[in-house]
Amino acid sequence: MKERKEVMGLTWLKMDLGIEMVSDTPGTVTNPSDINQWQANQLPHPLLGMEVTDKGIAMLEQYVAAVRDAVGMEIPLSMDHFGHLGVKSIIRLGKAYEKYNLSWMEDVIPWMYTDLLKQISDQSPTPILTGEDIYLKEPFRVLCESHAVSKIQPDLATAGGILETHKIGDLAEEHGIPMALHFAGTPISCMANVHCAAATRNFLALENHSLDVPWWQDLVNEIDKPIINRGYIAVPDTPGLGVTLNDDVMRQHLASGVGYFEPTPMWDTKQSFDDQLFS
Repeated sequence: MKERKEVMGLTWLKMDLGIEMVSDTPGTVTNPSDINQWQANQLPHPLLGMEVTDKGIAMLEQYVAAVRDAVGMEIPLSMDHFGHLGVKSIIRLGKAYEKYNLSWMEDVIPWMYTDLLKQISDQSPTPILTGEDIYLKEPFRVLCESHAVSKIQPDLATAGGILETHKIGDLAEEHGIPMALHFAGTPISCMANVHCAAATRNFLALENHSLDVPWWQDLVNEIDKPIINRGYIAVPDTPGLGVTLNDDVMRQHLASGVGYFEPTPMWDTKQSFDDQLFS
């Protein structure tokens, strides 16, 4: 974290801090013995009956304190991936983290539990954020109108694209809610996010999961490098998104067995029979 701030020049930091960090220590997590891995991965958080103890919270708090000691209080710091905890445990964590002035606790429970999210938000002094799994504007309207969260974080690539995400941001602004953007992908999607962010008044920060991928920015041309420069990305004023694909580098990093814009002759003779709709 200290390196990301001082060497990379990032202006916002986020870290994962789940109960798996402490659960191997006896007395930190109350976990029903009949919960199997499938249930833990498939069932919504509140349904699993897992709770963190005072000892577990104290240990987790030590991690936050160490990070704050390393990076200082001035830079925004957010938390994610807490584990499958119940509502009361999340509220207790929110209270324990108050002194560290976190910018948000992310996706503490699934977004569709609006009433439970509002209960957490009302009782936790640490802000609550969600949104990366939500498609289109209307579910965000429910969250914003009820003030169930302090901040939202749509993923442009899955929320509906540039225009829909911009509309989501405008909706949140009407209710006094800022918007961060969830992002984990290529520079193409990154630049789509950059254009959207530049046009959205309540934008906070853009996530990036490729800071340690040395070839990430080489996937595109026609843009100044480094793309992320001291925590900022310049908004291109060239046509389109402002970048073009670097075909050679793209081919070097394709997943195994995946082609690169291969011909699709299998569709040459396929008929949609659209004409029958208008006969």
